Amino acid sequence: MSERISATRLIPAGAEAIFAVLTDPDGHVAIDSSGMLQSAHGQPPSEVGDTFVVHMDREALGDLPMGRYDVEVVFTRLETDALVEWTIHGTIKPPIGHVYGYELVAVPSGTRVTSYCDWSQAAEKWKRIFPVIDDKALRASLGILERAVLRGYPHPTQES
Repeated sequence: MSERISATRLIPAGAEAIFAVLTDPDGHVAIDSSGMLQSAHGQPPSEVGDTFVVHMDREALGDLPMGRYDVEVVFTRLETDALVEWTIHGTIKPPIGHVYGYELVAVPSGTRVTSYCDWSQAAEKWKRIFPVIDDKALRASLGILERAVLRGYPHPTQES
């Protein structure tokens, strides 16, 4: 079995607008299809190693009785308008070692966006729980991302 899942969608918008949503803490919450991400605070990343906090509710998945908890999103790769990747530091110490990311490729009709979850570098004892979310959830988040971008996220009346 592969240790990486992904989904791709053509979004009829520029990579800059998509990248802005993907690097905004509130953008992560806005496009989440799992229901686990409740809110976030912090600043968008400008370089690898930057972080922000996301307030989670694992009860949305109904798989583990973790309740509400916070995680730190730690950016592991960041290329303006091309790539966003992060890992999670949370209640599990040391961190599990998985990453989530989005690759953006400009095409004539917009941007081809690939969302992925890769747990190939996760500690062996955690690999049995992956994927926590499946490729259907990745595809759903891409649909929500498209809707957010086409509606002009963040909305002009919303403060970042």
